[in-house]
Amino acid sequence: MKRTTKNMTYAAAALAGTTVLAACGTESGSGRGAVGGEGDTTKDISTIADTSWLPQSVTVDGKKYDLPKGDSFDLEDAHITFKPGAAEPDVGGGESGGTVGCNHFGADVDIEGDTVKVSDLAMTMIGCEGAVGEFEEKFVSVFEGNLKAAMEERDGTKTLTLTSGKGDRITLREGAAETAPALKGTRWTIDTLLSGKSDDSTAVSLPEKAKAHLTLTKNNTVTGSIGCNTFNAKATVKDGTIEIGPLATTRMVCSGPVMKTERELTEILAGKVSYQQKHKSLTITAASGEGLVARAK
Repeated sequence: MKRTTKNMTYAAAALAGTTVLAACGTESGSGRGAVGGEGDTTKDISTIADTSWLPQSVTVDGKKYDLPKGDSFDLEDAHITFKPGAAEPDVGGGESGGTVGCNHFGADVDIEGDTVKVSDLAMTMIGCEGAVGEFEEKFVSVFEGNLKAAMEERDGTKTLTLTSGKGDRITLREGAAETAPALKGTRWTIDTLLSGKSDDSTAVSLPEKAKAHLTLTKNNTVTGSIGCNTFNAKATVKDGTIEIGPLATTRMVCSGPVMKTERELTEILAGKVSYQQKHKSLTITAASGEGLVARAK
């Protein structure tokens, strides 16, 4: 996925009206090491790259915040993965990272001994309000620099703790191995538009009434909705690209914001586009740099 903004600083508008999470307790001490309780703790973290990790909590300035439940964002997709190595030159964000339920972010990661080195963090810029927005802000503030790592295994489940030099920490739980959904035959729900017109390009969520989705079929077609009108077209998938023919659409008149979204999606889904699938996320990018992000739901 092409990330759109390096070292993100939240805009005031994105957090306006945000409900601040109540602290789920305070913790004293430096916060180093694995979580408390009985269990086998190890500093051998060489296997973390083989696992999808589920965010559990983040502790900042001695206050612990749990991943919120039941928020309007897609918490089912929350995951963090580690893939050591750097991104391509001039591309912000590497192959490590994921989401805590709203924005997607990536970073370069190196693993040396018991240290996870996180750099070149980049992420989309959806305004995440409410508890998820607050949790995400706390999470990405810790997910950078040199982090001491420790794993604890209890009752067959591994817990990974990443601790910053200031003692802030992130706790993640080992996730069950998941098979990525097939590119073809999966209904991909479009929720984000990407603007690639400048180095400070951003991502915006679709209007609430724009119910956009697409499905690539095994007989080389694509069908779906661009907001309120449905469409279909020829679509050939090859070598990381999709060659999309002219869209045949219905002609319903929609509200202003939805019609704007439909025009933008029509421009993106025109001609040859590149795509990248990661976990349950599909990113499609046009030659212009404009793009979209869709989720398997």
